[in-house]
Amino acid sequence: MHIEINWPSLQINTHYLRWRTEQDQLMKNFIKQAVVVWVSLASLSCTSQPKQELPNIVLINVDDLGWKDVGFNGSRYYETPNLDRLAKESIRFTQAYAGAANCAPSRACLISGQQTTRHGIYTVGNSARGNAKTRRIIPTTNTTELADEQITLAEVLEGQDYTSISIGKWHLGKDPKTQGFDQNVAGTNLGHPKSYFSPYKNPFLPDGPEGEYLTDRLTDEALRFIDENQENPFFLYLPFYTIHTPLQGKEALVEKYKEKPTVDGQGRNPHYAAMVETMDASVGRILQRLDEHELENTIVIFTSDNGGISYLSRQHPLRAGKGSYYEGGIRVPLLIRWKSKIKEAWETDTPVTNLDFYPTLLELVGAEVPEDKVLDGASLAGLLLKKEALPERPLIWHFPIYLQAYRVGGDESRDDLFRTRPGSVIRLGNWKLHQYFEDDGLELYNLAEDLGEQQNLAAERPEKREELLDLLNDWRGRMNAPVPKEPNPDYQEGFVPAPKKRK
Repeated sequence: MHIEINWPSLQINTHYLRWRTEQDQLMKNFIKQAVVVWVSLASLSCTSQPKQELPNIVLINVDDLGWKDVGFNGSRYYETPNLDRLAKESIRFTQAYAGAANCAPSRACLISGQQTTRHGIYTVGNSARGNAKTRRIIPTTNTTELADEQITLAEVLEGQDYTSISIGKWHLGKDPKTQGFDQNVAGTNLGHPKSYFSPYKNPFLPDGPEGEYLTDRLTDEALRFIDENQENPFFLYLPFYTIHTPLQGKEALVEKYKEKPTVDGQGRNPHYAAMVETMDASVGRILQRLDEHELENTIVIFTSDNGGISYLSRQHPLRAGKGSYYEGGIRVPLLIRWKSKIKEAWETDTPVTNLDFYPTLLELVGAEVPEDKVLDGASLAGLLLKKEALPERPLIWHFPIYLQAYRVGGDESRDDLFRTRPGSVIRLGNWKLHQYFEDDGLELYNLAEDLGEQQNLAAERPEKREELLDLLNDWRGRMNAPVPKEPNPDYQEGFVPAPKKRK
């Protein structure tokens, strides 16, 4: 059989397909920019503030910093004098949460203002983590990058004439400049640096002198940005890479912490402690520069993307750590300071999440929510400025995925093999319900009396269990949240993986 190929025709078709692909992408970009322009015009005609009155925004998002890894939340080991001083000038949230228990989904929640069920980022990388023979069901497929169609917080602020920069870990795509930031320093799709010491091997961060420390360098870049933009409203998003692995502290600080005895399960790794102290010093430098320029009209937000790594730094009385939906995995430090508007420091136990940052900042700068944009958080503006109580609301986390244990039996999780198995969690008032999809397991805790989530009251308090379960089912229905149920053919009942040899 002889097949004759019409090469000119095939070449034309190939060019046509490429042209159509390019046109589709151009149309997506046009629509996205049109929405940003609409937001800008709507804001100018309605509620926007004069340019000189717009507050600057400094949002510091530390990687893997646990709720109790700071002095102002009770650590008696880590030395954080600058953060402790900031806490005395801020509103301190004792019950603040990340939108998810690990890096990428939490950051996606923060920058998009939407739940994991809307942006589809549930974890980092593959959702089928851990040994296949120990997973009962097939998890929901994970999304690894934030869609370009998302109108981010940075894009709305761009419409308000803010100059913006992302300095540090991005982890939501190749470059934050595609998501509304004017400048990008060190942000890539990677979740951790190749090294904390120069050379960094980062395409968006030129190497410094040999041995330069990454956290210091990112802080230098932040100071430069503040110096150059002090006359205009700016948005400085500073997601430090520290204290994510690889754990590499400055030698002098590492030696210092080698001599310091552990306290309450903290201090197990001197590099971890050294990295915390260096981060604290960097925050101090940024606050000092704001003071030097008399930039009191600056909203400073300090938080973390998820809980600390449990086996490295216990979060007691909180249970577990990063990757778990017990309190140690999702409760995070949160401070908000605005010198020109909030004249006194105070403390609140109002439960909030990083989903609340987007609507809060939009209200504080007088910006409109983009058309057709749904925000899943609540504005904290009334709470911040007038101490107005937030209406009671359920906080919900959905994680239809697997996340393997860091150390088998060492993570204080539900079972020894996983930090997270597929399920959902809801908190309402002081009550918190965990539901697991593999076995329909339910765990109910009263956080007011059992912050460590040790006494499961699901059988003893059926009325509260059913109340929260009904709310959770209703929410999943409205959000069209995926609930995996398909059995995993590779699962083997009773299989126990051989322990990994520690290096």
